[in-house]
Amino acid sequence: MTIKILIEEIDQTNKDIYDLLLLGDESKDMLNDYIGRSHKYVAKISEEIVGIIVIIKTRPKTLEIVNIAVKEEFQKKGIGKQLIKYVINRARAEENKIIEIGTGNCGINQIALYQKCGFRIVGVEPDFFKHYYEEFYENGILCKDMIRMKLYL
Repeated sequence: MTIKILIEEIDQTNKDIYDLLLLGDESKDMLNDYIGRSHKYVAKISEEIVGIIVIIKTRPKTLEIVNIAVKEEFQKKGIGKQLIKYVINRARAEENKIIEIGTGNCGINQIALYQKCGFRIVGVEPDFFKHYYEEFYENGILCKDMIRMKLYL
C-alpha cells in the first residue's frame, strides 16, 4: 500500500533532519561534506517529515542521490520509491541525462528498490567503507563495498 505524501524542497537542516539523514549515511564526515552543496527534498504526512532524499550535481547533466532515508516506522510503505520517482521526474524536467546512486553491498533492500526504479548496476568500489570509523553490518553482512548504479534518462 502506497501512502500519499507531500514532497517539498528544504534549505535548512535542524537536528531532526540531521538525525533522519544519519539513517541513510552513518558517516557524519561524509554527511557534513555534501549537505551544504545539495538539494534536499522531504516527504511529509500531515506536516510530519517522514523521509528525505538528497541530490547533488556531479557533472553537467548528471545528478547523484547521495542520501535517502525514511523513518523506520514508515519504511516499506512506498515512501522511498515516491521520493526517487520525484527526483527522476524533476531531473528529466531539468533535462539531466543521468542519475547515479551508490549503496553498500549489504543493502539488499536498497539495491532491489533502486532496480525497481530503473537503476542498473554499473560497478563496485571495493573497500569503499574502510574509511568509516566503525564497521557496520546490515542483513547480517559486513558492509565493505559500494555498489554503484545509474539511471539513464
